[in-house]
Amino acid sequence: MNPEAKHIVNELRHKFYTNFAATMNMPVLITGTSYSSNSPIASWMDRRQRLNYINVYAYTAPDEFVPFRPFILRLAINKSAGRVTVTRKGQVCRGMNLMWDFELTVLPKEILDFLPWIVNLVESQDKGSPLLLESPPHSFELNVPEVGLFNNAWTEKAWLLANPTMFPNSSLSS
Repeated sequence: MNPEAKHIVNELRHKFYTNFAATMNMPVLITGTSYSSNSPIASWMDRRQRLNYINVYAYTAPDEFVPFRPFILRLAINKSAGRVTVTRKGQVCRGMNLMWDFELTVLPKEILDFLPWIVNLVESQDKGSPLLLESPPHSFELNVPEVGLFNNAWTEKAWLLANPTMFPNSSLSS
């Protein structure tokens, strides 16, 4: 990843986590980078005292070898759940939330628009009411598994940027 892309990812991640923590109706811990993690995360305990976390990172980004590679971000909730072991002192934790996970792949200019929607998604999951989910701020494509709820979404623009040969005449691929 080139220095400009690193800076943008760090800035957007910081803004997203800070606003996520301020908007959630429960305490959210934002970790810094360390030798044991690739990037900072935001974590919280749900109503069942299960640890959940969100990670924002570059899915693809330009670098010195491929300077025109698409710049696409991914927001992951509870993916690779064994990675996180952060809890607050004195906080009861019944382990990682392995009951649900979600990934959203977006363009950098779209990620902050999704903040209220992600908070709504997390709160809906915590209440066990996924049907109360609001409409997303940008259209996206859901990849629905054979069993369970949707857990992977790409915004239309991110999908078209990552797969330009699938829709060569689309105005979004430029």
